[in-house]
Amino acid sequence: ALWVHARKAWLGGLSPKETRDIPPLDYGRVYRLKVRKPNEFIGINGGIQSLEAAREHLGHVDGAMLGRAAYHTPGILAGADAMFYGEPYAAFDYAALIDAMTAYAARHIEKGGRLGHVTRHMVGLFHGLAGARRYRQILSTDATRPGAGPDVLKTAFAAVDLNGTAAEAA
Repeated sequence: ALWVHARKAWLGGLSPKETRDIPPLDYGRVYRLKVRKPNEFIGINGGIQSLEAAREHLGHVDGAMLGRAAYHTPGILAGADAMFYGEPYAAFDYAALIDAMTAYAARHIEKGGRLGHVTRHMVGLFHGLAGARRYRQILSTDATRPGAGPDVLKTAFAAVDLNGTAAEAA
């Protein structure tokens, strides 16, 4: 398998953030590579922000990577099996996830880690849901305080309304 980033790498003069934004994406270059190597698995990466965009790329290549989009808003993956494999949509058990992450955070803290080391990767978890802003605020403030315990995760989760959207809450 060969995964190709569609953004040209500029090695000088740009910050890491700028290298993710400034050099232009050239999806056509990756598509042309697939045409030249039809028997090779060619996957594409770079700037793909949604499952719909990934599906469009799959008309030209064998795989599409969401990358940062999946990290910042993991909920976009909820419909992947339904979209790509025809599997019925299965509701996700967020309460079980928070329970598991609370236990994980407790173990991490017992080993000398800080809660913020765990929660910084959970900030985008409820993106688009009612209460997500408050959830992020709690994680960004309470979880980063010295001595913060795993109970902060439960407090933050309590702010989220899994049945509403952020637009409805506004």
